Order: sequence, then structure tokens, then C-alpha cells
Amino acid sequence: MSKLRFHVKKGDEVKVISGNHQGASGKVLAVLPKKGQVLIEGVRLIKKTQRKSQDSPNGAIITREGPIHISNVKLVESRVAKPAKKSRGG
Repeated sequence: MSKLRFHVKKGDEVKVISGNHQGASGKVLAVLPKKGQVLIEGVRLIKKTQRKSQDSPNGAIITREGPIHISNVKLVESRVAKPAKKSRGG
């Protein structure tokens, strides 16, 4: 079974280039390779109801990031290029 490869990985800075959240940017929190989707910090926030449990005795409505298709994001080049090595004239 071959491993799927994508143009982004966890921790990369990306920008959404199409869809409802076009223009938004953030850090990749997770890549979902089987679905071809990514979770981006602060983008496509959805509200999810949580059932009653010991942690939340009254239940709760939590806000979390929803997935976006990986083809709708592009990598933002935030790395500073290293200076070229000086050649010793000689």
C-alpha cells in the first residue's frame, strides 16, 4: 500500500484559495489523507453539541475547526531564504 503524498503537512502555514472561506489563512492542525482534507487553525469553525458526561455534566456546545479539501489550500512561503555561500576568490 503506497503512502499518499500532499503539498502540505502538519504545521505548515497555508491560505485558502477557493470556497466559502477564500482568503483565510492559518496553520495546518491535521491532514486527513484518506479523505484528502485538512484542518486549519481558525478557519471553518463549526459548532458541535456535546452530550452530558462527567467532564461536562450539563452538556455543551463546542466550537472546533471543520475540514477543508486539500485542493482548496496553497502553501504560504514563510521561510526566509538562506544567504548564498560566498565563494573564496582564489
